[in-house]
Amino acid sequence: MKADVTIDCLGLYCPMPIIKTAEKIREVSIGQTIEIISDDNGIIEDMPSWCRTTGQEFLGIEYNVGEYKVYIKKIL
Repeated sequence: MKADVTIDCLGLYCPMPIIKTAEKIREVSIGQTIEIISDDNGIIEDMPSWCRTTGQEFLGIEYNVGEYKVYIKKIL
């Protein structure tokens, strides 16, 4: 999946990937896609929940050798 912005959260654990995403979502334009790269498996549940709470669109998660790539779209 192609993203407009990437956030590197490798080595950061809950709640830091959510905090970094919340900071970045304020900087991007509506319609832009953010890719969050993390090795914290908590992101599997945390990011979809955060999207539901904040009204952003959760696009999905890719997994490859200990690394998660989460995609969200800013809609609000």
